[in-house]
Amino acid sequence: MAFEVPPLPYDYSALEPYIDTETMKLHHDKHHQAYVTNLNGAIEKHPDLAKHSAEDLLRNLNSVPEDVRTVVRNNGGGHVNHSMFWTIMKPGGGGEPTGAIGDQIKKDFGSFEDFKKQFNETTAKQFGSGWGWLIWDGKLKIVTTPNQDSPLSQGHFPILGNDVWEHAYYLKYQNRRPEYLAAWWNTVNWAEIGKRFEQAKK
Repeated sequence: MAFEVPPLPYDYSALEPYIDTETMKLHHDKHHQAYVTNLNGAIEKHPDLAKHSAEDLLRNLNSVPEDVRTVVRNNGGGHVNHSMFWTIMKPGGGGEPTGAIGDQIKKDFGSFEDFKKQFNETTAKQFGSGWGWLIWDGKLKIVTTPNQDSPLSQGHFPILGNDVWEHAYYLKYQNRRPEYLAAWWNTVNWAEIGKRFEQAKK
């Protein structure tokens, strides 16, 4: 069974004014589709890989045949990262997290505002394309990865991630990455992120 782009869980325009309709169409239908197409192309060369999930391929990159390893790393990463990205946003999102994730953020960063500031500053500094992540490592940590590298490949489960490839924000924000990072919090689906936090702790 070939990998597929999951449908967006909301309309392309649902995250306006923070993420524009045109960006969502390009990002989901073109960019994410390209990662899936390339990943499926790699799997065709080694059909036995098809029995693994994309997440498992990323967790065990060293066991992926060398001739397709980079393709799987880049495009499997692109597929898994974006599949998460669509679910951790929602129309009318944002606000402060509650429950276990809210408590843990306060414990590890002092306050939600301090956490957001640190996340935005760290992620804004990611050179070139990449992602900013919140991971669980006995405590919550903010890390970045270049390109489509996934924290899964370093043994970490991503709780939330924000895409700072230019295609994620350039139509609306041009080169103003910090402005995009600040606006993005208005789209965040804390219920879904709370579920991912529970998963990460397991």
